[in-house]
Amino acid sequence: MRVSILLWTFGFLLKEAQAWGFKNGIFHNSIWLEQAAGVYHRESRKGRYQLTYKEAKELCKFEGGKLASYKQLEAARQIGFHVCAAGWLFNGRVGYPIVKAGVHCGFGKVGIIDYGYRLNKSERWDSYCYNPNSKECGGVLTDKEKIIQSPGFPEEYQDEQICTWHIRVRLGQKIRLQFLEFDVEDDTSCLADYLEVYDSYDDVSGFAGRYCGDYLPDDIVSTGNVMTLKFLSDASVTAGGFQLKYSAIDASEVPQNHTRYFN
Repeated sequence: MRVSILLWTFGFLLKEAQAWGFKNGIFHNSIWLEQAAGVYHRESRKGRYQLTYKEAKELCKFEGGKLASYKQLEAARQIGFHVCAAGWLFNGRVGYPIVKAGVHCGFGKVGIIDYGYRLNKSERWDSYCYNPNSKECGGVLTDKEKIIQSPGFPEEYQDEQICTWHIRVRLGQKIRLQFLEFDVEDDTSCLADYLEVYDSYDDVSGFAGRYCGDYLPDDIVSTGNVMTLKFLSDASVTAGGFQLKYSAIDASEVPQNHTRYFN
């Protein structure tokens, strides 16, 4: 009897070790990995913390998804999804995922910062959507290299788009962005439509630059193994959009010409 129990325990622990662990240098739960890649953060086009629970549900539904569950958000966090903004979850829960503890984000803690189930569904927060079948506009990316493009590319993107891509590669590597095509509505201060780049887990810290117009930006290399891209378009005037490629590179592979580096 004792031998049977020990064998069962060993088998269970082995299964757990296979499910939770490192793959290609990235910590994740293999059971949830595919679903986690479909979790993404959305805010109102009016700005941060402007969505009621009903509006958050409608926003996710409009994009073909639904509000993410607590488990789906935690699964995404396990592979590097880090956003310093509280948002609605399934069944009226509110929270946000923290990978790296910070003084001004997450109260110095790591994990899901959970505000619990909200009785007042008229409170205004952001939202966390789940849509594993449509990753064109945002998502958690852990591939060694991948093409990222504006929604609908090579056709013109639509008005009122908000897309956020969170990139995470092997610890010790850097991320190189190569702009292949770029045509975003041009204005003096890039306040209408733009692409922002952050040398961090989120769009709160590590701001690196905002890009618009039809000038092809130089390549960009991160300081670490994470990077965030955010694309936003307003309610009028669109353009051809953009296409870029990110690649995981070792320090010895960093190019020296026509490349921007973070300090």
